This record gives sequence, structure tokens and C-alpha cells, in this order.
Amino acid sequence: MIHKRIPSAICFLLLSGILICGCSDKEPTAADPVKDSTVASSGKAPAQDPAPAKTGTPRDNTPQVLLPEASGSIVYENEHVSIDASHTDEGYFMVKYLGSNAKVKLRVNGPADSEYIYLLSGSGDYETFPLPCGNGTYRAEVLENAGGDMYVTAYAADLEVSIKNEFGPFLYPNQYVNFNADSMVTAKGSELAKDMYSDMEVIESVYHYVTQSIAYDQEKAANVAYGYLPVVDETLQSKKGICFDYAAIMSAMLRSQGIPTRLDIGYSGEAYHAWISSYIKDVGWIDNIIQFDGKSWTLMDPTLAANNDNASVGKYIGDGSNYTLKYSY
Repeated sequence: MIHKRIPSAICFLLLSGILICGCSDKEPTAADPVKDSTVASSGKAPAQDPAPAKTGTPRDNTPQVLLPEASGSIVYENEHVSIDASHTDEGYFMVKYLGSNAKVKLRVNGPADSEYIYLLSGSGDYETFPLPCGNGTYRAEVLENAGGDMYVTAYAADLEVSIKNEFGPFLYPNQYVNFNADSMVTAKGSELAKDMYSDMEVIESVYHYVTQSIAYDQEKAANVAYGYLPVVDETLQSKKGICFDYAAIMSAMLRSQGIPTRLDIGYSGEAYHAWISSYIKDVGWIDNIIQFDGKSWTLMDPTLAANNDNASVGKYIGDGSNYTLKYSY
């Protein structure tokens, strides 16, 4: 998946905890693989203060997986492209490419001059894409490669979007955060949410599991292919991944528990990062706060925590004000 052109190092973050990575000078497309150049996980998380005694009834940890559908009630198409806009009110639309071109992109221009660019798989199946910029007009263009870096429009449609479920874009699976009711991450998310009393506790549980259990894959980071997309169950099975994998697996687990979670991509200072932000009822979006100590959330980078380099992380990230959000999925 691609958004405009981005540096080749997309860094891992969990719960706004960012994986600091080296970045290249070039700005590859957002579909460029997420290439990281630092860190290996030690599998250790900071010690936590004793939790207060819990009272009341634990929250229901039954998975709440929403299923994107190409219902066919609103479709724009030609012989090679089908754009199903039946559920834009839920915050997503679906695209299927049936042509023969080997290199196909989807460009989405939305409100506030936003632009997202994705790679289409050409599998002949519908793929799901979020509408993260709220209500308004989105223009979806399917672009076919005409040689070199040149692309021509194969089909385009304007989508008039009025989202009734404002959290829909960050609850449904999509191309970046791809999971379903049968996914292993769904079952694991339910396990991690067991006996938790609040969404905040679920976020903490998922955060610590991912940072303690999944090792950073240096070899994969060095050889990741153009257009790489996370496969969350593979990450869960192998117990290793790159930054993009970390953010995607945590997003999938939390969404499957009904917790709206954005996979955010942008900058901390001059470094390119991927991180997540989750929404808690009566609290709002949790942004730029990373580590829970049993009493409050404070700034800390989980990757550098695993790398036993907390001091340099705090100095690098500062108070969180250096974050610049570019894209949300």
C-alpha cells in the first residue's frame, strides 16, 4: 500500500510507542515496503506498579469482528474495475481489479486535500479501503502502469460520503489491518482481554503482549519487498516482524475487541514512523501517550524499551509534540 511517496523506513509503534528507525533520503511511495534499520527486541518490558484491586464485572471479551461487504447496492464499474460503495456510511469502500495489467494502483483523493495511494493485488477479489477523512467527496481512481513510472487512469468515480459510524473506518478490517473472525489474532485478542475490566486495560494487555512476545526481524527489514503488506497471523505465528507488522497486529487485536484503533503513519521529528491511536469512551483518542505504569500513561517508546535504551528514546521523542500525522488507516 502506498500513500504519496514516503521514506523507506516506516517505524514500528505500539500505542503511539514508536519504533525509532533510520530513514533513507528518498521518498518512496507509501506502498514501498516498511523498511526499518534498527532495534532487536529483548523481550523485556518495564516493571509495572502493583495494580489496584478490581471490583465489579469484567468486560465482555467476545470478539466483535465487523465484516466488510460488497453488497452491490452502489457500484461504479467498467469491464476491468468494480468499485463497491454500498457501505461508505460505515467508513469503507471496496475495489476489485479484473484487468491484466501487472502494476495497478488506487489513488483516493478526499476532504481537506488528502491523498492516499494503494497497490491493488489484481487477485480478482474485492479489497477494502477506509475513508479516514470523514464526510465529503472522495475521488477513487484506478491507475494502470503504462511503462516506467507512468500510470494512466483505467477508471474513476466520485463517492459522496456521509459516515453514520464515525469509528467505522477504524473498526473494520482493511488492506493494512487485515483480519477476520477466524484469524488467530482475533482469538489471541480475546484471550488477552479476558478478565479485563475496561478498554484501557485491554490496550495495556495487548501492548505488553506484543512488546514482550514479538522479536524484531532484522533480516526481513533488510530484504522486505516493494508493496509489502502485513499478514498479522504470520506475525503471531513466527513471533517476529518489522515495524509495520507490530502496528498492524496490535490494531487488529484491538479492533477485534471493538476498540476503535487507527494505524497512524507520519513523523516524529524527521523520522518516519507507524503507530497506533485508540479511542476510549469518556476519554477520547489516546495519542502520543505510550506506556501505562499501573496508574497513568506516560511517554515511552516500546521498541527502545525492549532495546534497553529508554533515555535516548525520551530525548528523541521529547514530550510527544514532535509527532506529525500524515495518514490514518
